[in-house]
Amino acid sequence: MTEQPSPLDTLHDLRRSIDNIDAALVAMLAERFRCTKAVGALKARYKMPPADPTREAQQIARLRTLAQDAHLDPDFAEKFLNFIIHEVIRHHEAIARQNAASPSGA
Repeated sequence: MTEQPSPLDTLHDLRRSIDNIDAALVAMLAERFRCTKAVGALKARYKMPPADPTREAQQIARLRTLAQDAHLDPDFAEKFLNFIIHEVIRHHEAIARQNAASPSGA
């Protein structure tokens, strides 16, 4: 007969899993922001607006569907993505300001 792990051992195992997931989330967010930084530089170089409301709405709808399929609260997923979008736009605006302030404009 196999001995069941203690509740404390189970708790520690679950927390180790959570810590690993958190590390993966941070790595994925860092990669996402590396990509959005490149998008911001491209937009600034070609004088495109920092925000793209149509794209944002499409992404929110897409993420809500993904969340629902994954049994995650779509409202939570939307709030999370809105937070990220807000940060991305803030970064794009900063890149555009830096680009406009540079002597060559590029």
